[in-house]
Amino acid sequence: MATMKSVLAARNKVDVVDVERPVPGPKDALVRVRACGICGTDTFFLHLGGMPTGADGSTRAIPLGHEPAGEVVEVGAEVTGLAVGNRVVVNPQAAPTGIIGCGGELGGMDEYLLVENAKVGTSVAVLPDDMPFDVAALNEPMAVARHAVNRSGARPTDKVVVFGAGPIGLGAAIWLKLRGVEHVTVVDIIPERLETALSVGADAVVDSAVEDLTGRLKELHGEAANALGQPRAGTDIYLDAAGAPAVFDSVIANAKWHARLVMVAVQKKGEVDLGGMLRSELTLIASQGYPTEIFEVTAELVEHRERFGKLISHRVPFAEVGRAFELALTPGAAEKVVVTFP
Repeated sequence: MATMKSVLAARNKVDVVDVERPVPGPKDALVRVRACGICGTDTFFLHLGGMPTGADGSTRAIPLGHEPAGEVVEVGAEVTGLAVGNRVVVNPQAAPTGIIGCGGELGGMDEYLLVENAKVGTSVAVLPDDMPFDVAALNEPMAVARHAVNRSGARPTDKVVVFGAGPIGLGAAIWLKLRGVEHVTVVDIIPERLETALSVGADAVVDSAVEDLTGRLKELHGEAANALGQPRAGTDIYLDAAGAPAVFDSVIANAKWHARLVMVAVQKKGEVDLGGMLRSELTLIASQGYPTEIFEVTAELVEHRERFGKLISHRVPFAEVGRAFELALTPGAAEKVVVTFP
């Protein structure tokens, strides 16, 4: 019996265990994972010690990793459009046995990943032979960012503010600029993140820890008013990729008449000034996952690989996967960690 390494969620750490290597059926493909990103969902499972199973707080260990990129090593007899040696990214939500790395039976941080019912354009997408695996592993989070931008309805003439210069916020900034949006400002409190925002194409950045956000937005986007005629910044769209209660407060304090707020970050508990929203007729738009965007982003990710590659702060070999998750668990230690496989 052939075995492989699998990474399981434990309490504030990971366990690397030996499991049976999958054997693809006639409709499946087997992918040798070459890179897999770590995101906030992974650290959420580590804080809990696995997947919640009941109201008593009990959990079960699950394989981690939902941002895999790799190389096809076996193809079932009934699979079309795939060949051994193809570089691919995988849609974690297409697995019939549950979302890969998020409670399903499979994990993208395993050495080998079974692609069940392998179908190009649905469960898997093929990449050029020269596409770096580490950048390819950004496909899934960049689909999340793309969905938020799609939900915003941003037009070239819009002025947009992105709160949070993590991977999703920076990905959104890239998509906004590729969409032709006139002016994109990124707001964060970590100077190094803001430097990255400028390097990937943001028109301006604001360090809200030391700068007057309202003054800067009026300077950058001009002045407008809310429904009552009170002076406000001329920003058309706000995108929350930070998830801090202060973001909602800042948006409501600055929102002009008919401004829009796209919420893509997981929210912490906090109170919302509904009266303030009313005074601006502020539209709140929720953005969850990537209903159609998982492979919508792939061609542009390939085309702009150097630009997207700047989002990766740490590349950690699989032999040090424990350290990779320690980095991801430590606030401020890393922006985007990608585990690389031999």
